[in-house]
Amino acid sequence: MAESFDPAPVGGQQGEEGAAGIRIGRDRAAGTVILDRPAALNALTTSMRAAIAEAFPRWSRDPEVYAVVIASATERAFCAGGDIREIARWGRTRMADARASLAAEYTLNWLLECFAKPTVSLIDGVAMGSGVGISLYGTHRVAGERYRFAMPETGIGLFPDVGVCWAFARMPDGIGMYLALTGRAVGRADAYRLGLLTHCIAAAQFDDIRAAIADAQPVDQVLDGRHEDPGAGEIDAIRPVIARCFLADSVEGIVACLRAEQGAAAVWAEGVLADLAKRSPTSLKITHRLVGLARDLDLRATLTLDYRLACRCLEANDFFEGVRAALVDRDQAPKWRPARLEDVSEAMVDAYFAPLGPDELQLGSRAEMQAFKR
Repeated sequence: MAESFDPAPVGGQQGEEGAAGIRIGRDRAAGTVILDRPAALNALTTSMRAAIAEAFPRWSRDPEVYAVVIASATERAFCAGGDIREIARWGRTRMADARASLAAEYTLNWLLECFAKPTVSLIDGVAMGSGVGISLYGTHRVAGERYRFAMPETGIGLFPDVGVCWAFARMPDGIGMYLALTGRAVGRADAYRLGLLTHCIAAAQFDDIRAAIADAQPVDQVLDGRHEDPGAGEIDAIRPVIARCFLADSVEGIVACLRAEQGAAAVWAEGVLADLAKRSPTSLKITHRLVGLARDLDLRATLTLDYRLACRCLEANDFFEGVRAALVDRDQAPKWRPARLEDVSEAMVDAYFAPLGPDELQLGSRAEMQAFKR
C-alpha cells in the first residue's frame, strides 16, 4: 500500500465540493477535507479557507456526521502554509481584502478550536503556518513518518501567527521561544512530546483510519491501537542549552547567551546565531514579546493579538521585502528595515501591539461559536 493518503473515497464520497485546491465532502459518518493543491504544497488560499469555514458549521448541525477528517491528497506535504503571495499582492493594492483574509483565517482557527465533534488530521509531510492552523486545534493530530513541523515566519518579516504562540508559550525550557524565533523544523518525535501531536501512526494506515471513522468507530480506539512510539527526538539532547539561552528576557539577551556558549554547545549555538541573523530583527522582537504575552492569554485573545500584529506588518516594510527575497526574486537577501536588532526600539515594537480600535478582530465566545451564530 502506498505510504501517502489515498484521496479516493472509502465507501463513496457524498456531495464532494470545494474551492480550487480543496475537496470537501462526506463519507458516511465522516466529514472530509482533502487538501489537493500539490504544485503549491497545499498552500491555503483565502477561498480554500472559506470552503473549510463553510463546511464545519454544517457538519456541526448534521446528526449523521460523527467526526471530521482533514488530510492531503499528495505525499509531498500536508500543507506548507498560507498563500503568502496572495496576501502580499493584496497588501499592496487591496488592503481591505488583505485584512479581511487575515480576519477570516484567525476566525477559522478559533472555529476549529470550538468545534465540538472529533476532528482528526492525518499529517504526513510538512505542516507549516496555515497548515498548523487548520490542524493544531482539532481533537486528534496524527503524524506519519514524514511529518515535519515549522513556523518560519520570522524569515519573511512576519511572526508565528494562527495562534501558535499560545502553544509555544506553554512549552517547557524555552523550547517554544526557540522554535518561534528560529523557525527551525522538528519531526514527529519532538512534536509528540511537545503536545503538537496526539498520535504517531504509519501513513500506510491512513486509509484504514479514514474507513474506520467513516464507519463511526470510536476515534480514540481507532487511533490508540495504531499509535507507535516515535523514538527519540532531536531536542532532548540540546534541551539544556535551549533553556540556558532562550529563557533570556530579550532577543539581545538570547543572542548574548548563545555567543557565550562553549564546548560542544558552541557549535550548535553558532548555527542558531546564523539562523537568527537571517531573520527580520523587527519580527524577532515582535515574536519574543508575543510568546511572552501569550503565557497569560487564552487562544481567543492570542488570535485577536495575531490579527493586530498582522495588520501592522502589512503597513511596514519587512513582510513585503521578505516575500520578495524568498518567493519573487528568490535572492534570499532581504533588506530589513531596521537591519540590526539594536535599532529596533521598544517604542517601535509597542506600535505593532497598539490596539486597532474599532478595527480589532471580534471573535465570538466559545458558546457562540459552538452554536455557530455567525
